[in-house]
Amino acid sequence: MTKKQAENPAPTRLGPDAVVRAGLELLDEKGADGLSIRGIADQLGVRMNTVLWHAKTKARLLELMADAILAEVPVEGLPGPWEPRVRELFHRYRRALLAHRDGARIVAGTYAAEPATLRFAELTVEALLAGGLREREAVWTAWTLVYFTLGLAQEEQALPDARGPAFARRLDAGEYPSLSRAAEHFEDASFDARFDYGISRILRV
Repeated sequence: MTKKQAENPAPTRLGPDAVVRAGLELLDEKGADGLSIRGIADQLGVRMNTVLWHAKTKARLLELMADAILAEVPVEGLPGPWEPRVRELFHRYRRALLAHRDGARIVAGTYAAEPATLRFAELTVEALLAGGLREREAVWTAWTLVYFTLGLAQEEQALPDARGPAFARRLDAGEYPSLSRAAEHFEDASFDARFDYGISRILRV
């Protein structure tokens, strides 16, 4: 084997899909902070260069992983009318994010112009246009729905580690009267209800 061959190994039977699957398995096991090219290589029993042959960079790997998460959003059997169609799409989107540990964090940190991501965006914008929105309104509403869903899903996935006494302690000091008045609602972990409420506010129905 030449030095060049050693530095740039030929692709093995391992393909990009296997690398992405291994990445998702490692994500589910260790979370986003524990995700690394080395960890994926160890999971597959190959060298890091082999993983990088298929993924090129960690940033590219994260894009592929994000798209793989979006590929888990089923698009069959959607309602016909535009509003329940959009609502159902985002319920399915949220479930796909929550199906993987830190799934929302992975998707939120990428801008993947990949097939599953574009398919979801196409279906969303198509439904919003069918609801009578102009092109800019449809795109901006789609962004708002995505950002809201990602943000709430990240909060839900981080909640076990995020709880602590700091919030209540600072409110007890009396410097934030409006927050103190509504404090019990900040502790409300009814994510399903909060999600439905947010979607309804965005769609104004």
